[in-house]
Amino acid sequence: MTLTKKAAFTTLGCKLNFSETSMIARKVINAGFEKTNFNSKADVYIINTCTVTDNADKKFKQYVKQALKHNPDAMIVAIGCYAQLKPEELANINGVDIVLGIEEKFNLPHYLKELTKRPQAEIHSCKVADSTAFFDAYSSGDRTRSFLKIQDGCDYPCTYCTIPLARGKGRNGTVEQILENARQIAGEGVKEIVLTGVNIGTFKDTGNGTTRRFIDLIRALDTVEGIERYRISSIEPNLLTDEIIEFVAGSKKFVPHFHIPLQSGSNTLLKRMKRRYLRELYAEKVAKIKTLMPDAAIGVDVIVGFPGETDELFLETYKFVNELDVAYLHVFTYSERPNTEAVLMDGIVPKPVRNKRSKMLRGLSAKKLTGFYYSQLGQIRDVLFEKTEKDNQMHGFTDNYIKVSLPYDEKLVNTIQKVRLKDIDRQGNVKVEIKD
Repeated sequence: MTLTKKAAFTTLGCKLNFSETSMIARKVINAGFEKTNFNSKADVYIINTCTVTDNADKKFKQYVKQALKHNPDAMIVAIGCYAQLKPEELANINGVDIVLGIEEKFNLPHYLKELTKRPQAEIHSCKVADSTAFFDAYSSGDRTRSFLKIQDGCDYPCTYCTIPLARGKGRNGTVEQILENARQIAGEGVKEIVLTGVNIGTFKDTGNGTTRRFIDLIRALDTVEGIERYRISSIEPNLLTDEIIEFVAGSKKFVPHFHIPLQSGSNTLLKRMKRRYLRELYAEKVAKIKTLMPDAAIGVDVIVGFPGETDELFLETYKFVNELDVAYLHVFTYSERPNTEAVLMDGIVPKPVRNKRSKMLRGLSAKKLTGFYYSQLGQIRDVLFEKTEKDNQMHGFTDNYIKVSLPYDEKLVNTIQKVRLKDIDRQGNVKVEIKD
């Protein structure tokens, strides 16, 4: 009797990576493998890599060691952005057998026909400039929500970013293709879809002799039966049009939650970063959202320690964000990335200073989030409850992205309930009561 080979997956980085890992895993399962947990013994371990920060690079090596600890004879496969950018570097890490590039990763089963350790790692990778195909994907396995890939690549030349080097030029699926994926997700009983990509606001479908943009896509998605919620994962401020904001404000399915990258509150630094907006535009977008949706949650990406960031320019960012009506921050400490313009810039910020500034902004984020949560107490909101149980508590998120908790009740899993937001516990979760 032949035993089924086991494959284990883990993902570093963004929601887009998670959607692709899930799709690739489905292909491997269809090829005859059994999917197993990364923390268990498997015949092959697939690590979907990220290269946005140094920390993501280091985590890859940790996962390789972890896999070999479970099974020293297992095959180790590296895919993802790091695998495309630095294939030789990954191939030289002890234990790695195969490194697959931007397109090759979608044909992973082909490379798993012979599960034997390689004396020297194989690299299969095309030039990123030659990659123009769009491979659709969505995550599955979580009944509550799915990450739906609608776009890939980026044409923006931000001076700190390696994503265009790792994923190539901007491209996307067709409206029909994405709608079909949304229907398949609905058929799995999933209630919420998170739209993801590298730069989703650039979505442009020119098929059938017409041009359909992001606003046309979300209008079409709004009609898919079975999906009760959509979230827009992240969208550039210069691409977040008033038309999009107004549509979300009037939609029953698109929730009042936006994540808008800022990166810096200093116009001087925004120009050095080659961002396509100034802080005044960002403030206008936040004000527009809050005018139409006063209870909307707005998340902000910020980079600290970018070359040329003096104390004065950092304080510009701190004060600007402090005055914005936003709910939370994602703070990234700048790290030098090879082959970017920023790595050659003067005005290097010492790492201890970067860390200090990062800590200050994370403190500001905690203050913002607490303030937003308190502003919502007493309200009745819709919550989608999740399956995970911890300390006899279940969790869920309101439409405007407030994490809530409730004594565990299996009947509530993957259901949307109206709740009253009561108070906040020591862990920062909002306690609720179900409204009949």
